[in-house]
Amino acid sequence: MQMQTQTNNHAHNANPNSAQPEKKAKNLRILFELTAFIRPYKVKVAAALLALIFTASLTLSVGYGVRILIDEGFAQQSQQELGNAIQFILMVTLLISIGTFFRFYLVSSVGERVSADIRLAVFNHVITLHPSYFETNGSGDIMSRITTDTTLLQSIIGSSFSMAMRSALMCVGAIIMLFATNIKLTLIVLASVPFILVPILIYGRRVRALSRQSQDSMADVGSYAGEAIEQIKTVQSYSNEAQESALFSKEVEKAFEVGRQRVKQRAILISGVIVIVFSAIAGMLWVGGSDVINGVMSAGDLAAFVFYAIMVASSLATISEVLGELQRAAGATERLIEILQVKSHITAPSQDLASANGLSAEVAFKNVTFHYPSKPDIAATEQLTLKADKGKVLALVGPSGAGKTTLFELLQRFYDPQIGEVSLGGVNIRQLEPASLRQHMALVPQHPALFSSDVFHNIRYGNPDASDEQVIEAAKKAHAHEFISQLPQGYNSFLGERGVRLSGGQRQRIAIARAILKNPSILLLDEATSALDSESEHHVQQALQELMNNRTTLIIAHRLSTIQHADKIAVMDQGRLIDVGDHQSLLQSCPLYQRLVELQFKHNS
Repeated sequence: MQMQTQTNNHAHNANPNSAQPEKKAKNLRILFELTAFIRPYKVKVAAALLALIFTASLTLSVGYGVRILIDEGFAQQSQQELGNAIQFILMVTLLISIGTFFRFYLVSSVGERVSADIRLAVFNHVITLHPSYFETNGSGDIMSRITTDTTLLQSIIGSSFSMAMRSALMCVGAIIMLFATNIKLTLIVLASVPFILVPILIYGRRVRALSRQSQDSMADVGSYAGEAIEQIKTVQSYSNEAQESALFSKEVEKAFEVGRQRVKQRAILISGVIVIVFSAIAGMLWVGGSDVINGVMSAGDLAAFVFYAIMVASSLATISEVLGELQRAAGATERLIEILQVKSHITAPSQDLASANGLSAEVAFKNVTFHYPSKPDIAATEQLTLKADKGKVLALVGPSGAGKTTLFELLQRFYDPQIGEVSLGGVNIRQLEPASLRQHMALVPQHPALFSSDVFHNIRYGNPDASDEQVIEAAKKAHAHEFISQLPQGYNSFLGERGVRLSGGQRQRIAIARAILKNPSILLLDEATSALDSESEHHVQQALQELMNNRTTLIIAHRLSTIQHADKIAVMDQGRLIDVGDHQSLLQSCPLYQRLVELQFKHNS
């Protein structure tokens, strides 16, 4: 099935950078890119750091309480000293819990806020990118970055990063206390540090590479599933559920295998650190125990030392575990920064910016040659010159692949031609701000795009500031009010994904109502009646006549009978303009137009 091949290819090509997972992020420095998002909340971050230092200092002081408990409580058999030590430990514990509350709340809230800001920044940037970007980057991969990757960063910033800082601070503080307690035993503990760092560095690199691959493979899984579900009627029509399930299973297994390797490397890293750390502690206990037996140091000092040593060990174990999370965060950050660094090819000039307001609704293509980025060797239009006069109807006809839709996309400046120019009111549209240019146009496509919302939202998309009364008036002009009123909740009825609860003709009239509400000076019609039954076509044609009044209209015509009364008809083939004229003159002068008319009317007879 064709869809399966496309889906498979799409899954493999969803992320063009997945083959070089470590090209950009060789280490965790990519995480510093997040500082721009954290900086606005520096007061909260500073307060969290103060709480962190406060709780870390108090935790370290527990070792002092342990020494008093043993040397002055147990050794001297003093009930009072024992009570003092217990009171000290309880008071410190209470203060630690209070400091931990503020630290956890502040850091977690910053993590939530930063994650939301990044998600918003990526989405806001993505919707401004040129359409050719989406030809080479799958929607599933982009959605994975906006959702999965930002959720991962939320966990990292709100939890893992805080744990890493706390553990690092505790580790440094505990080492200082170790030196203050017993230098000889401290040197034994520190001798094991290089043996801990080596596996962290070696396996950390592997974890980082696998983390990026894991996130990319999950994006492929999401992309495959999304496309199969979107084309569910095609899948079921060809009875290919089992085949799609088998192909999806392969994608899932591929993602699972990458994830399993990542977890395996992390498990080796954590277990290796634990063995090395506690082996060092065991050696330290042997030497320290011998010193206590020989009277070189007190039992309280040894207990305090063991407390600090275990604190160092647990801090290093936490750091090694969190490091794996930070590696995943580095992968997620890299994927998000990649999107944010993409520059749109369609931008307004920084100087000589013209205003689209007040320009005549006259459209001209002058010697336009254009190749789509995904097909650089094939000209979609070649040396094409064409003009649409203000308030007139220009119809574009020709076989499939003639370049008709390309003209619509160039006019809306979704792409810029490599040669020539497109102008509005005599001004090159490259000199206009894209949003301002498009504000003067409305497109009614052959397959209108409706959103998963109610009727009000879908029509009001043409003018977000319109009142309910204006929406209803536009629907009446589009001959849509009658069927909308019969929906369960009228204009508040939910239309389902892509408007699946409406017929083709109803969706067309919703799209026409949207265009009427926008009130554009230039109307672009990608023949809205080609796939409709006779009754639906009658209603849509009436709505289109209402919409075309006093507007410059460009029509891509599939049914030539609908454009016989157009002011001007442009015949195109393979990106070139073949002839221009009205219906009668073209029947006399243009063999291609004659053949298209004969074929269509013969087919309809």
